[in-house]
Amino acid sequence: MNTPRVVVAPDSFKGSLSAAEVAARIADGVHAARPDAVVTSLPMADGGEGTLETLLAAWGVTPREIDTVDAIGRPRRARWATSPDGRTGVVELAEASGLPHVSDVPLQPLHASTRGTGAVARAVLDAGVEEVLVCLGGSASTDGGAGILTGLGARLVDDDGADVPDGGEGLARVARIDLDALHPRAREVRWRLAVDVTNPLIGEHGAAHVFGHQKGASDGEAAYLDEALRRWADVLERQTGVRTHDTPGAGAAGGVPSGLVSVLGAETEQGALLVAQAIGLPEALADADLVFTGEGSFDSQSVRGKVADGIARLAAAAPAKPPVVVVAGQVLLPAPLTWEAGIAAAFSIAPGPVELDDLLHRTPARLTDLAAQVAHLSLPPAPHL
Repeated sequence: MNTPRVVVAPDSFKGSLSAAEVAARIADGVHAARPDAVVTSLPMADGGEGTLETLLAAWGVTPREIDTVDAIGRPRRARWATSPDGRTGVVELAEASGLPHVSDVPLQPLHASTRGTGAVARAVLDAGVEEVLVCLGGSASTDGGAGILTGLGARLVDDDGADVPDGGEGLARVARIDLDALHPRAREVRWRLAVDVTNPLIGEHGAAHVFGHQKGASDGEAAYLDEALRRWADVLERQTGVRTHDTPGAGAAGGVPSGLVSVLGAETEQGALLVAQAIGLPEALADADLVFTGEGSFDSQSVRGKVADGIARLAAAAPAKPPVVVVAGQVLLPAPLTWEAGIAAAFSIAPGPVELDDLLHRTPARLTDLAAQVAHLSLPPAPHL
């Protein structure tokens, strides 16, 4: 009887365990049920916060650091990395421009910017990479990627030729982008943007109206930012010929794809699929018998560009077409929609009515126990030796 091959590729359980810790607990459960199983653990991320950490672990490289600024201009150290072959540079937007770094003071939705991330991107270009992977997510700003461009040397000017201020407020006044001082390699490399949402840039489903409130915007400020992004998109289209107003995914991270797609020719990609390719997940799935993934909450968003969705797509395309099982803190997606997404089953680690603090404490043990139950049910019995 063939030795079963199991791939374990979960996201983190935010507030509880990292993706690597979740993978280790699931692997323990698989081995409890089938000690002879070959388990390949590939901790995942969806392209947002935590993606840099995932790639560092998968590649076995040491992060580099740079002095930059946070979303409101205060000094900050931010990490970045290059792939082992030096060809790909990784910038995680949340490292410099993340919301948690400015949550110690009243949020500034009109003024927060991604300029600090632009400084990180400049360092990556100076390292001589051939492509830049920008991991979007956790942004504190709604600036359409303008801050990244200014960090790379661009100038945003108003009708009088004066520089406009950083943040969404500045976009409401921008009339032209001056690219004369843009980093000389900025348009020579390939830019890939890892996104985990499909929202357009503007409108009721756009960056400002959907995500602006979590960054401190009132209803009125969200409407103001939406109009500012519209003006920004108009300027970009007039100068570059690229329209991003209603492009799916352009609303990610406060609209960052809008600026980078228009000016730098960046490509947006589903973050989970991009990470999966980088860590070799498709190859691991080729002959797998069973696949585990997981996250804190499995819901409708999970099958719209998140890790579970990406893994289900890759498993369906793999020669072995292994079944995918989700383990999660809570499961909110009905079974028919779970199956429709290409996922065989989804299970909650909650043993019954339980307080959240208690469940967080018991998460490691519950993951192991649940994985053992699934493996025992899904894999053929071990041969008697």
